[in-house]
Amino acid sequence: MKIVCQNEDIQKEMQDLVNLFYEENDNPFSLQHTFVKNGLEVQSEIKILQTGEVFDEKFQIPKDFDELRQKSFLKRVFKNQLYEILSKKANKTLPWGSLTGVRPTKFARDLVERKEIKPHLITETLVKDYHTSIEKAKLVVQIMNNQKCIIKNDNLVDLFINIPICPTRCNYCSFISNELWTVKDKVDTYLACLEKELEAVKKVIADKAYIVRTIYIGGGTPSVLTAEQLDGLLSRINYPVTEFTVECGRADTITREKLEVLKKYGVTRICINPQTFCEATLKRIGRKTTNKQVFDAYMLAMEFDFVVNMDLIAGLSGERLGIFKRTLNTTLELYPQNITVHTLSVKNASQIRGQEIKFADDVPKMVEYAQKTLIENGYKPYYLYRQKHQVGGLENVGYFRDDNVCIFNIDSMEDVSSVIAIGAGAISKRVFNLENRIERQPNCKFINDYIDRIDEMIEKKVRFFS
Repeated sequence: MKIVCQNEDIQKEMQDLVNLFYEENDNPFSLQHTFVKNGLEVQSEIKILQTGEVFDEKFQIPKDFDELRQKSFLKRVFKNQLYEILSKKANKTLPWGSLTGVRPTKFARDLVERKEIKPHLITETLVKDYHTSIEKAKLVVQIMNNQKCIIKNDNLVDLFINIPICPTRCNYCSFISNELWTVKDKVDTYLACLEKELEAVKKVIADKAYIVRTIYIGGGTPSVLTAEQLDGLLSRINYPVTEFTVECGRADTITREKLEVLKKYGVTRICINPQTFCEATLKRIGRKTTNKQVFDAYMLAMEFDFVVNMDLIAGLSGERLGIFKRTLNTTLELYPQNITVHTLSVKNASQIRGQEIKFADDVPKMVEYAQKTLIENGYKPYYLYRQKHQVGGLENVGYFRDDNVCIFNIDSMEDVSSVIAIGAGAISKRVFNLENRIERQPNCKFINDYIDRIDEMIEKKVRFFS
């Protein structure tokens, strides 16, 4: 189903909402949206082209809204109008109502900071004005209450380093990540370019008197590098941070020698991601690890006293609620400090795009079971984000115990700190808190391009932050 609007930005957000109700190739009818703005009064019309039905609504823009807030307000009210139409036509509701953005908690926080609502009215506002379920609205408030580490200071930055390489490619993955065998002869050259960009970035940090708050090495699977390669990279990072994360998502890449290197250079947190403890599922999704490898890697990590995050995915191929429950309960027996529950996202770049998602009706039950069970076992939700094409229009939620939140995750999702990001596919972000403005600067996506254009990437990075 398609919607055509007179404004391109509005069309994009309204089409995102349409896609949550109907599959891309479903075309029960087409919509046309037009509006007329007369001062602060807006007349909005949505027309179903096949039937000629017309839905009119009038909106009044608050008097004290500047131009930017007026645009935001119009997007919101138009999407609410569309949601009410589609909800009746499709005879269903969405867990997040008319909200289509990646960051529901940031959306709620912005409403409060702009003084559009009082903090104690967040739940009521999300349910009444944006049609979110009461459960999701309460989850937003819980997470906001647990994000006590937020600091809005333009001198604080997070450092992100991307290693877009994995042992093999999982069939649900949509990241631009290379299987190791395809780039093995380029890894050392890539790392040399990475280190060159890092040296330039270190000069920017010194010149701008930035304070590095956290370091995060992600991917991909950074632990696919050898111990020697990790040592060479980490030896060039010398910021005294209290949170330093390295993703070691694939247990089959973890060795004692590599963990010794991480510990040597001050890494405090790693990710060991089973995704599921059903080995039949692991084979189906192309993730060549075993449960024993995960258990062994976790026990090894405990020897080094790392904070450990474990990712799980609700909705993996062929899994019913019972299998997901066993995975979650097994994870709880290990008792990592962080557990992140992802809802399967079926993106265009993944191998499963276009395939039927079996047992999709079980996925909301999985997410609900995870939230209830984790909270009962002493975990609290601390960050949340949404992606396009997630089954059931659901979300990803990170949980923590014993005050072990990941500050980098919160900073990233809430857009409160600048991120200096290096490597292929890395996107730097500059946050201007006083101006309520964000700018982004991407590096080229692919390893070969990054290697060929490293000087250009460095020049753009220096100019962006200077």
